[in-house]
Amino acid sequence: MRPRSVETRVAFRSGLAVAVAVSLYGVSFGALAVASGLSVWQTSVLSLLMFSGGSQFALIGVLATGGASAGVAAIAGAALLGLRNGLYAIRMSPIIGGPLARRLAAAHFTIDESTAVATAQSTPAAQRAGFWYTGILLFVGWNIATLVGALIGNLLGDVRQYGLDAAAAAAFVGLLWPRLRRRQPIIVAAAAAVIAAVLTPSLPAGVPILVAALVAVVVGATNLFGARGGDAA
Repeated sequence: MRPRSVETRVAFRSGLAVAVAVSLYGVSFGALAVASGLSVWQTSVLSLLMFSGGSQFALIGVLATGGASAGVAAIAGAALLGLRNGLYAIRMSPIIGGPLARRLAAAHFTIDESTAVATAQSTPAAQRAGFWYTGILLFVGWNIATLVGALIGNLLGDVRQYGLDAAAAAAFVGLLWPRLRRRQPIIVAAAAAVIAAVLTPSLPAGVPILVAALVAVVVGATNLFGARGGDAA
């Protein structure tokens, strides 16, 4: 369905750009998952049902080093990283609104990208549009890319050399940059980046992101760096 307002068209374009960039990274996941010991169908089902890139990479990362015997640790790590989606759900719930069936459907699409695009929009209607456009487009693209990567992974060699993860990161920077106009968002973004970079070498995959997110939640809840009566630039 064609977006009808200027705001929803902007949300659609943002969602499409993010979906395309992040979907390319799905090729890496498909190839790495098969290399870690999963079959093509197991890899595809994982993307269909889990649909959370960070958790999926955490899962196969543990399986790649420990094999089937590391299954419990792999599931625990993926679940830990998936907790961040629960935080996103708290933020997205009033935006999605509507009956329980709609909220349950939205739960599967509540991920980093859909939340980022939604919260970057200027009106409630555009926020809802950004969420659904991004979530659905990325779900389709990610699963297609996963299947492609699983099928042709051996032909690609080491998929990490193509830098597809950089495309996903660039899409997030594009969403974040326009929001860095005031003191508090700038401080939170810088602090989160430093915390994640410092903790990444010493903690399991995904945990540094959760710690950085916790810092952002504390700062936002307390308005620690916001100027009273208006956030100063």
